[in-house]
Amino acid sequence: MRAAHATRGSLADRTVRAAFLRTAADRLEGAKEQLVEVADAETALGPVRLNGELARTCYQLRAFADIVDEGAFLDVVINHPDDTATPPIPDLRRYKVPLGVVAVYSASNFPFAFSVAGGDTASALAAGNPVVVKSHPDHPGLSELVAKVLRTAAAEHGVPQDVLGLVHGFEAGVELIKHPLVAAAGFTGSVRGGRALFDAAAARPVPIPFHGELGSLNPVVVTEAAAVERAEAIGAGLAGSMTLGVGQFCVKPGLVLVPSGAAGDGLVKSLTDAVSDTAAGVLLDHRMRDNFVAGVAERAELADVESPVTPGAGGEHTVSPGFLTVPAGRLAAEGAHDLLLEECFGPVTVVARYEDDAEVKAVLSRLPGNLTATVQLSEGEAAGEGRGADILAELTPLAGRVLVNGWPTGVAVAPAQHHGGPYPATTSTSTSVGGTAIERWLRPVVYQGAPEALLPPELRDDNPLGLPRRFDNHLER
Repeated sequence: MRAAHATRGSLADRTVRAAFLRTAADRLEGAKEQLVEVADAETALGPVRLNGELARTCYQLRAFADIVDEGAFLDVVINHPDDTATPPIPDLRRYKVPLGVVAVYSASNFPFAFSVAGGDTASALAAGNPVVVKSHPDHPGLSELVAKVLRTAAAEHGVPQDVLGLVHGFEAGVELIKHPLVAAAGFTGSVRGGRALFDAAAARPVPIPFHGELGSLNPVVVTEAAAVERAEAIGAGLAGSMTLGVGQFCVKPGLVLVPSGAAGDGLVKSLTDAVSDTAAGVLLDHRMRDNFVAGVAERAELADVESPVTPGAGGEHTVSPGFLTVPAGRLAAEGAHDLLLEECFGPVTVVARYEDDAEVKAVLSRLPGNLTATVQLSEGEAAGEGRGADILAELTPLAGRVLVNGWPTGVAVAPAQHHGGPYPATTSTSTSVGGTAIERWLRPVVYQGAPEALLPPELRDDNPLGLPRRFDNHLER
């Protein structure tokens, strides 16, 4: 931490920062074969998935380099004195500066995209902060290799290699959040682990921002009209989404509200056929496998819960995908069935069969915060007929991303993306994916009455850096 803290000034030059991020992407691509081989040996996610994830990681690094070059993230605002205003306005000049050393806690299920060189690290470096990463125990060898690549890229641009630190082990992770030089932290993982770190961050003598992604059920509502219109397609799409990556995505649909009756029966049949044809897969480690097997067994024992395709152990190291069904009325009131409203990590989802719109609203009213919420509508409902708009309004308070006639798995890296949501999906209102993820690692500073000669170049009237800014209430590009 002390070594990382000492490198802060090396990232002050935005040109150097952007070049470092692009070189890091180039070097990761150059080491792709070795990195993917080690990642597959540690995670069993497969070369196809891992090559795609590495490509996404490199894209993220270059996207943040572009953001650094543009400079809009600095949010420059200049107000000259105005004695006619009420009250009078003095000379005010505002922009954002880096927080300091950022602690990043790697995720298990994304060994590239949410790990050592992932979105938290990329956005923190882009904001001008050194980073210390706590590696995930499921891929320590890969973490070391990726850290080496990033350090080499830093050295190519005269940035000290200590700009990226790496620690291993549970105790190191606990001590990291307590270190007085940590200015902020980013976390992706379980509710239990994330909440413990969040509480530790708040309990410090100087509390720090903790941006944690903890857990999400990602509910889906299928209207009766949609089920009548395209039951087979919805069932097949749901099967593909819930089993993608052996159900190890944070946006896996874990609760699906489906109408009772013939329309819903057709959807369940389609889901049954598709899931039955999906092979068993390997989870990231045996602890997760044991939790999955125990979790689905406990849920299956609840009253009125049926298992058209039984999820559970598929072999010594594998798990078989499946799904459970339950009357939605069982979820509308507090009780033992609340377990079905908790995330179960792995290839399983809960299909709740509802009788009417009132049951849908009752179940939605009991859900915690989520990363995503989805509605499947008919063609007419999508055109404005029926309750489509009402359902969107009901889903909006529940999630950070609301989908219509899509599936939540697959989080595009784009400027408009938001990957976050109400607690426990995340511990803040920020996103960990997309360009605005950089905002987590910055704080605003205003200079009042400072002479031009003393101001940083970002805040001078002549704008020597050519930054987009708001100048006396006019937006300048």
